[in-house]
Amino acid sequence: MELLASADMPAGYRFLPDADDVASFVLGKSTWSILALTCHIEIFSQVHYRQSIEADDSLSPLFKDVFMYHWKEESQHAIINELEWMREDAKLGKPERDAAVDDLIALAAGVDGLVQIRAKEDAGYICEHVGRTLLHAEIADVQAAMLDAYRWQYIVSGVEEPRFRSLLGSVIDEEQGKRIFDALTPIMKPTLQRQTLPLV
Repeated sequence: MELLASADMPAGYRFLPDADDVASFVLGKSTWSILALTCHIEIFSQVHYRQSIEADDSLSPLFKDVFMYHWKEESQHAIINELEWMREDAKLGKPERDAAVDDLIALAAGVDGLVQIRAKEDAGYICEHVGRTLLHAEIADVQAAMLDAYRWQYIVSGVEEPRFRSLLGSVIDEEQGKRIFDALTPIMKPTLQRQTLPLV
């Protein structure tokens, strides 16, 4: 991926953070929480296809076909993962599930941390290559817009999908749900509050 970026992107673009560090963090969490996160990812990838590709008649038919078959594959993965998650959940008592919910909250915070790093890096890259000097307020708006977009793409779109909410709700109690909701609330709220200024 980094070699592709260095060949195809203007100088200065970086992929952060380190993939091995991310994998180590994720694999240090409980199986239940990893399956929950994986299910969330598989479901939001399907949301993206339906909302941004399926109904867009201006896209290349070949391009749409590639993503349609990816969507079908993800649909199968999601079904298998749901079964694995429910099977793992059946093994847990209340204390173990409480700990697993803590792990899921930590994973969500970790994803948001990655999103914040990526949004800051990409916003900085865009601002450097936009073709004019931006005001501080404009740079802040670009960063906020990138963060909102990435949070929606990688967190919010999955959390808001009824299928994922129903699955999660079926394996947690009210107190656990409140803990998750309280942790997600700041992430779900858009950061960009003011009118953005044009870049060009």
